[in-house]
Amino acid sequence: MINNKTYDVAIIGGGLAGLNLSIQLAVKGHSVILFEKETYPFHKVCGEYISMESWNFLTEEIGVDLKGHDAAFINKLWVTSPNGESLKSDLDLGGFGISRYKLDFLLKNIALAAGVSILENCKAEDVHFNNNIFNIITNNGHFNAKVCCGSWGKRSNFDVKWKRAFTSKTSSRLNNYVGIKYHVKMNFDEDVIALHNFKNGYCGISKIEDDKYCVCYLTKASNIKKAGSIKKAEEQILYQNPHLKNAFEKMEHCYDAPLSISQISFSKKEAVQNNILMVGDSAGMITPLCGNGMSMAMHGSKIAAAQISAFLKNSISRKEMEKNYSKNWKKNFETRVATGKFVQYFFGRTAATNMLVKIMNKSKVLTNKLINLTHGKSF
Repeated sequence: MINNKTYDVAIIGGGLAGLNLSIQLAVKGHSVILFEKETYPFHKVCGEYISMESWNFLTEEIGVDLKGHDAAFINKLWVTSPNGESLKSDLDLGGFGISRYKLDFLLKNIALAAGVSILENCKAEDVHFNNNIFNIITNNGHFNAKVCCGSWGKRSNFDVKWKRAFTSKTSSRLNNYVGIKYHVKMNFDEDVIALHNFKNGYCGISKIEDDKYCVCYLTKASNIKKAGSIKKAEEQILYQNPHLKNAFEKMEHCYDAPLSISQISFSKKEAVQNNILMVGDSAGMITPLCGNGMSMAMHGSKIAAAQISAFLKNSISRKEMEKNYSKNWKKNFETRVATGKFVQYFFGRTAATNMLVKIMNKSKVLTNKLINLTHGKSF
């Protein structure tokens, strides 16, 4: 099928960044088409804790009724090291918990109501840019747009095809992480987000809606491979942290098998590639232990929406749009991403993690500094 209509904006990927971007642009009066390879609602590997910096944006600008959908409020942090050393701290800004299954579905319906054309079960296979128009080739046909945005997440066929730096063999070998997620029911404080460390990884636990908890951990792919299975890796490696052992042995699983994602990389990415504006994890990832990936995706969508709208209204050129977006992305997120990598360096090593948690226990100033450096302000 060939669609002869030329949309103002085409968005590849319907996660947090893509959906929020589509809503903002549609509200500004632009025609938007969004391609999502899955069918809503669906689960994603994600920590599902969102910094409170996003609250006003989601509730007031986008129109998500978070209170009405039982979002959990979280204002305390609990960190443990592999040997069981424990740190507890208040989170001045705090956050809230809601599953991607629910939140993405709510955003999809808001986007439809705003006039966004959403094609589900539609995978973008190629993009060509000629004469200032993008031609997006999908399994459901060809589509044209004046602006194209990539919000496909951590890694896609486009990243490999374009040989983006983080997909190189060297980068993949050094940054080959696996993410595992469960939804569970358990006896755990509702206002706490826990970050339990283990050898070459860490596990986050926090409440979401409907009296459920999200348990999501990141580990080196070699941990799973060496153990032979996810279950064995948990028993052999995660259980070395006594707090994790206690949690895993007592939690009640809400579905039969965990969700998993592989080939996760935290290498640097470009915010603009082949004239396509990257949004969310496609533009850059903060390490999950910072609990800010979802807020960054939404904030990035707001930055992109402003520049795209200015371009479509002929206020700036395409080159200026791309330059401004890249500059603003770096200004808002580069320090946070770098700090996240620094902290992960320590939390990925058993002895260093044990030492860091001890030091943080003795220094409230250091603890607050690290938290503040990885969090932003309301946007």
